[in-house]
Order: sequence, then C-alpha cells, then structure tokens
Amino acid sequence: MGLIIFLVVVVLIVLYFVAIYNGLVTSRNGYKNAFAQIDVQLTRRHDLIPNLVETAKGYLAHERGTLEAVVQARNAAVSGLAGAKANPGDPAAMQQLASSENALTQTLGHLFALQEAYPDLKANQTMMQLSEELTSTENRVAFARQAYNDSVMSYNNRREVFPASVVANSFGFSVAEPLKIEDPAVREAPKVSFT
Repeated sequence: MGLIIFLVVVVLIVLYFVAIYNGLVTSRNGYKNAFAQIDVQLTRRHDLIPNLVETAKGYLAHERGTLEAVVQARNAAVSGLAGAKANPGDPAAMQQLASSENALTQTLGHLFALQEAYPDLKANQTMMQLSEELTSTENRVAFARQAYNDSVMSYNNRREVFPASVVANSFGFSVAEPLKIEDPAVREAPKVSFT
C-alpha cells in the first residue's frame, strides 16, 4: 500500500512539472503570436512609406535629403523587423527594432513638418489619404505593441515564479524583452500659452 501511495505522489509531482512546462510553452507561444501582430502592422507601415515618399517627391524636389533619410530609415526599420521576427523576445533584436522604428518615426516627423510648409502637398488627396492610413496604422501598431508587451510580461512573470523558475531554467526558457518604441511627442510636456 505504501508503494502505491509513493508512486501516486511521484506521478502527481511529475504531472505538476509537466503542467508547468506546458504553461511556459503556451505563454512563450502567446507572446510570439502577439509579436506576429506587430509584424503585420509594421509591415503595413513600411509598405505605405514608399508611396508617401513618391507622392511627396513631386512637391519636394529640392528637399531630396529629407526624402532619402525617410527611405534609409524605412530600410533600417525593415531589417530591424526581420531580425526581431527571427527571434521575438530576444533583447538585442527588440532593442534594434525599437531603435530603427524610433529613427523612422523621427524622419517621418520631418517629412510631415515639410508637408506643412507646402500647401499644395498638404492639399494633395493622395498625400492626405496616405497620411490618414499611416496614422491609422500607427494606432494599430500601438495596440499590437501593448498586447505583445502584456504577453511578454505574463510569460516573464510565469517563468520567474517558483517552482516554474526551476523548470524554466532547466529547459532554457529565457527572458523575453518587451518592445519599447518611444514617441518623442508623448515625452514632451504640453505648452500652454495665454497670450
């Protein structure tokens, strides 16, 4: 009778650790799926930019430097996305992606600032439509990034608590890195003037 109880306890312990392992795999797959949603939205964003640049070229012929900077930043962002897609959650890949997306956002900001200086470009229907689609895509990226970061936090929490940390360390479940794309406009304090 004692042997049966011992075997039942051993089987329950093994099943418990199998459940922990499966939970970690499920969480890891969850954040990888969430990253796939970011991939879809960033790819859409990257695909819109060449059309935006082509539309602006006719109006900004003497602003070639800005247009080239946008194209270069877009290409860097595409390669950053490819690196992150190959290994979602990898700290180096996520930092590279965030850095390239921040640079792209800044160069797009310069392009849109130039757009304000050229009323014909600002009034161009294609430019307005592309700007609206880009803004919509930026919102989708923000929602997808939030979902990804929530999944990463859940996974990291699950892998760090005991006894899951023992299973995670034994089977190579590494820490996942959230995606932090900085928006300089969010960091700036609003300027208020009563004049």
